[in-house]
Amino acid sequence: MHREDFPMLKNDIIYLDNGATSLKPQCVIAKQVDYYENYSANAHRGDYDISYKVDMEYENTRDLVRDFIGAKRKEEIVFTSGTTDSMNLIVTGFFSNILEPGDEILLTKMEHASNIMPWFRIAGQTGAVIKYIPLDENYFVTLDNVKKSITPNTKVISLAEITNVIGDKRPIKEITEYAHERDIFVVVDGAQSVPHKKIDVSETDIDFLAFSAHKMLGPTGVGVLYAKYELMQNIEPVNLGGGMNESFDSPEKMVLKEVPTRFEAGTPNIAGVIGLGEAIRYLNKIGMNNIEKYEKNLRNYLIEKLVVIPHIDILNLEADSGIITFNVEGLFSEDVAYFLNKYGICVRAGNHCAKLTKDVLGVTNSIRVSLYFYNTESEIDSLVELLKDKDKIMKEML
Repeated sequence: MHREDFPMLKNDIIYLDNGATSLKPQCVIAKQVDYYENYSANAHRGDYDISYKVDMEYENTRDLVRDFIGAKRKEEIVFTSGTTDSMNLIVTGFFSNILEPGDEILLTKMEHASNIMPWFRIAGQTGAVIKYIPLDENYFVTLDNVKKSITPNTKVISLAEITNVIGDKRPIKEITEYAHERDIFVVVDGAQSVPHKKIDVSETDIDFLAFSAHKMLGPTGVGVLYAKYELMQNIEPVNLGGGMNESFDSPEKMVLKEVPTRFEAGTPNIAGVIGLGEAIRYLNKIGMNNIEKYEKNLRNYLIEKLVVIPHIDILNLEADSGIITFNVEGLFSEDVAYFLNKYGICVRAGNHCAKLTKDVLGVTNSIRVSLYFYNTESEIDSLVELLKDKDKIMKEML
């Protein structure tokens, strides 16, 4: 679907590592080049025509993001360098100021490092306690297990909406409703969900959301932090400097700009933000519901092919996202990835920046195929044909 729009697909590769980053359509590339070639001024600083054009394009992207995720106001959208940066701003800028000794932070052991390590640090600094929600037999989060994990001391639940290893879709709306009845904050890592399904933060009522442009056809080095407006007011900026202040006459007289500008100190990744806007326009034309449906069908096609191969161990058979994680019996995952690379097939192998999963899955490393709408059944056939022949893999790897 729409493969002709992606220049990298002309390079005779089969790209199945979309969970790490997505390919970029020509329109996104051209949009950034247009900025650099024709109006490469700074943002929110100039009093001349091309600077005004930069401001318009930059802020138009904020409007596009607001509508794309169903936020109520553009002031709830902050541009960051990525999901990791957004998560650190949420944890350091907001929760470091409210967590107290004994407060509980609920996570799972299936989270990406970006949704674990900042919490580890803040727990050490504040005396808060990390707790893990138990998972069911498929390694999924259930509302019942969330309920069982909550205590009177629970202050925040922080979860990926779709995990990057198992690829399960969490019941975020139901979790949030239950949590809010008990005055518990909900933070969502949307790195693997925002690019692949329709998101509506007003419907789910989550408090914070973090995601990256580069996983949704946009450029690297750009991310988004969403926070409810009333909560945004209580986030303390991590970076201070140009562009985010009204005045600074003395240490006692620093006046910051209104949200969200106060969180975007210094010169931002202007071309990246403009590229994100173009990526959103492109995704809107295709339709997020169409993307989700296509990926589900493609996943089912791959699962049907893999389950009949006796030496393939699928770790997330029941998940319904475009992430399929497996191992080849007796072979190191990186060796299998290297073998596939010889035939132009790109997959991810290793621990996927989710090192605590070993405590749950019982394996340290695995192979991950992560699909997007430009992948095809023909590409899957090529992958499966190579995985079928274990002897061939072993022979070429030894």
